[in-house]
Amino acid sequence: MSKQYSESLRIGILLALAGGFLDAYTYLCRGKVFANAQTGNMVMLGISFLEGNTTNVIKYIIPIIAFAIGVLLAEIIRHSLLEHEKIHWRQAVLAIEIVLLIFVAFIPYDYIANTLISLICAMQVESFRKFHGNAYATTMCTGNLRSGTEKLVIFIKNKDRKHLKIALQYYFIIFIFCFGAFIGGIFSRNIGRKAILISCIPLVLSLVIMSYKRE
Repeated sequence: MSKQYSESLRIGILLALAGGFLDAYTYLCRGKVFANAQTGNMVMLGISFLEGNTTNVIKYIIPIIAFAIGVLLAEIIRHSLLEHEKIHWRQAVLAIEIVLLIFVAFIPYDYIANTLISLICAMQVESFRKFHGNAYATTMCTGNLRSGTEKLVIFIKNKDRKHLKIALQYYFIIFIFCFGAFIGGIFSRNIGRKAILISCIPLVLSLVIMSYKRE
């Protein structure tokens, strides 16, 4: 039986590289915010409600809604293309991500750009949730750190090297995310807003890899 590479570690590495890049980009080029995850926006939303600041309520709730819409779009694509013989639904998600990232490079307004990046990251985190059967995320690291440390504790307790291997894979994904942020920082400081185009490279590579099938 043929299968996609969409849950392979190499895809996880490429997507984590892009995820780290986007976090550095939004912080350095788009107003010192992190658009990949929404915890900070939710905290600021609660504070804005407390202060009665209607402007900030709108400011923080829109990226949260955009993230939810991104998840919704990914699921719609999945259900629409799940039985398609030639196109894997995750390939369609990556193609949309690439197009939107190119669009973001030419948007002068930081708020709109960050909202779109939130939507893009939501599509990615919803579509790519496993590598080698283990749950992980490519746009944030908290869950990966928890899962990796949990597997490490199991290894220490049971001496089962399988869990050590999985723990090291999680830590490696975290390292790649940080390296992506490092690369993103270099390009963002030297190129500016157009630096986001560089983040399309690992996504294009992922798209190409997923085009190949194996027995």
